[in-house]
Amino acid sequence: MRAPAKADEQLAWTVQHAYQGSSWFRQHLERAGVKLDSISGLDDLARLPFTTKEDLRDAYPLAWTSVPLDDVVRVHASSGTTGKRIVAAYTQQDVDDWAEMFARCYEFAGVTRTDRVQITPGYGLWTAGIGFQLGAERLGAMTVPTGPGNVDMQFELALDFETTVICATASFGLLLAEEAQKRSLQDRLRLRVGIFGSERWGEAMRHRIEALLGLESYDIYGLTELYGPGTGIDCQRHEGIHYWDDFYLIEIVDPVSGQGLPPGEEGEIVLTTLRKQAMPLIRYRTRDLSRLFPEPCACGRPQPRIARLTGRTDDMLKVRGVALYPSMVDSVLSELPGLGSEYQVVCLRQGGRDRMIIRVEAAHLPLDRRLEARVTSAVKNRIGVRPEVEVLAPGTLPRSERKTKRVFDERLE
Repeated sequence: MRAPAKADEQLAWTVQHAYQGSSWFRQHLERAGVKLDSISGLDDLARLPFTTKEDLRDAYPLAWTSVPLDDVVRVHASSGTTGKRIVAAYTQQDVDDWAEMFARCYEFAGVTRTDRVQITPGYGLWTAGIGFQLGAERLGAMTVPTGPGNVDMQFELALDFETTVICATASFGLLLAEEAQKRSLQDRLRLRVGIFGSERWGEAMRHRIEALLGLESYDIYGLTELYGPGTGIDCQRHEGIHYWDDFYLIEIVDPVSGQGLPPGEEGEIVLTTLRKQAMPLIRYRTRDLSRLFPEPCACGRPQPRIARLTGRTDDMLKVRGVALYPSMVDSVLSELPGLGSEYQVVCLRQGGRDRMIIRVEAAHLPLDRRLEARVTSAVKNRIGVRPEVEVLAPGTLPRSERKTKRVFDERLE
């Protein structure tokens, strides 16, 4: 069942494997008029139909699976907060491939088998905790699988086991960093590497976490449908995320037309797996927004790169006729001195008119009310919408052990 080694042959194998193993895929490809003998390599990729999250939900729980169910050794799933859960099925080979990719991520972050890796993301149906553990065990490092929450225990074990690598959502990383400062623990902790993901996070948050914990942070990429986290990471240059093109392909397409975009242009990430057995992906639209780098990384590694995620296609807001993404607000705020990393965007409709309120924390006390005018002007000049701005004391906005919600569109309620 193992896929061939060359990308052209791997793509042809993936299409054949999905068609023969899954009735859902067979019908999907037949509806698109795809003839199996016409798919011979990467030049044929654009002729294949897209697949979507809605397709996966329609195939719930296992109609997408392309191997006999006796060959499935594990399932994971999304939270299901926006509909039916997205299920991911794995053969033993899939699990081994995931572990290999994740071990590469640790290596790119400079982690070795002498490190002690504290894993705070959740275990269970969510892919994160077990994914981080798989990679660390493949690398040969000691794992400290604390799981989420319980800040007192996190620090107790980090101190007792002399943890050197912390793995978390970016939001929980920030919470731990600020708690370490409050408890005056920075000089006692042995942390040197932080690996954070599961959400889009900006440079302001990165700099704050690094400053408070005294470590170097890395942005890890992944999603449940594509194994889980560990399918890409930035290197020590921090100039984009390397991804493993021997395991899957990335296309960038226009989110509206679906047409492919050249390297350097931002669009939606579309994934096609090359080796995945239980649940292959064929031109899967992720809704994540990024761009391909046309040039190799200065680190010298051959793996291609995408830019750090700027948002999702379903994150877009329209305020007074202007289309904007939360990442645009994040980008403006991160460039203004005197501001912290945490913010909220609230959209309201009153009297038939849109209001956009930006609540952002100051970097320190006392509050400088001149910041409100500076934020208003910067957002208006960059985005084209004049917001109402509230600058708040540090620590005012909520922190989370999972993903922090920053956008509240109350016009939809």
